[in-house]
Amino acid sequence: MNYNFDQLYDRRRTGSIKWDFNQRIFGREDVLPLWVADMDFLAPEAVVEALVNRAKHGIYGYTDGMDEYYDSLTAWMAERHNWQIQRDWIVFSPGVVPALNELVRALTKPGEKVLLQSPVYPPFFQAIKNHGREVVNSRLNLVDGRYLMDFEDLEEKFAGGVKMMILCSPHNPVGRVWRREELERLGQLCLTYDVLVISDEIHSDLIYDGYRHIPLASLTPELASQSIVCTAPSKTFNLAGLQTSNLIIPNEKYRAAYKSSAGLTGIHHPNLFGITALETAYREGREWLEQLMVYLRGNLEFLTSFTARELPQLGVVQPEGTYLVWLDFRALNLEPKALQEFLVHKAGVGLNAGYSFGPGGEGFERINIGCPRSILTEGLERIKRAWA
Repeated sequence: MNYNFDQLYDRRRTGSIKWDFNQRIFGREDVLPLWVADMDFLAPEAVVEALVNRAKHGIYGYTDGMDEYYDSLTAWMAERHNWQIQRDWIVFSPGVVPALNELVRALTKPGEKVLLQSPVYPPFFQAIKNHGREVVNSRLNLVDGRYLMDFEDLEEKFAGGVKMMILCSPHNPVGRVWRREELERLGQLCLTYDVLVISDEIHSDLIYDGYRHIPLASLTPELASQSIVCTAPSKTFNLAGLQTSNLIIPNEKYRAAYKSSAGLTGIHHPNLFGITALETAYREGREWLEQLMVYLRGNLEFLTSFTARELPQLGVVQPEGTYLVWLDFRALNLEPKALQEFLVHKAGVGLNAGYSFGPGGEGFERINIGCPRSILTEGLERIKRAWA
């Protein structure tokens, strides 16, 4: 079937973080929200129907994933990412952010060093600090409009006693889809210096033509044993509110440690509707996802052409994956918080402040293009008028 991603849906009064809390988040109600990473599109029709049918059953007792749950995930990984995973590697989590916190707590000790690569998703920093670990940052380098890993800096930091690395793959917010040779070089460094890699691959299905996501743990058995992959259908199929994600942990020692730690907080079973949505999305959502990626590519091309024509001073870092785009506002010469004030109170748009992504984010903003083109157009027109 054909999906209409231009269709507008009113998300107000649904408890939407994106649409119902402008006053609390931005200090004014009339901001156009183009920030938090969920999309303004309906989930695949098959998922909606499956959830409605499950709701009609009328009994919502304790549940857990049956064979269909695991089979749908293992089949998706094999078909989509050419990665053969075993059922017993899969461990449930209500979300990737809770999982990151649990993994830091379970697999490192207070005071130990955990590395990340900024600018990067802000909860990475918090997951390290929450548990008394030391943040070690290896900044990505922006070279000719494209972000690259600094392997020399990584090796120096690893040699300084880093115990764990949190990798963002694909990278949020800069949109890089790491190439095989980059992952292999990173993986070799992690093996050499005995660094455990937590790879957040939640955006791994949202890849533009010409690029391919490679799960870090799929490269070699040795690296699989030294890494943990965090995944979920939430970004792919717009299911974040159902609080269902999975960790893929090939190493039995790490898997047992995570389960033991998670058990202390009482986390045991997936959400009933999350189970249904995951099974259905991975089994029947491919056509919807293919059409989504065509639409997102169109949004990206529209954004790029609009800024080139109407806002040539505004830089667009071209993403290779995700529906998030990293915008370069440095031509405005505003301090980081002044830039956010400008966008909220002059332009009336709500973007993610670049400085919140850590060193290297100053002067940038993250925009979410996972919306009907008319909403994206309105947001860009607002920025244009304010800039003028």
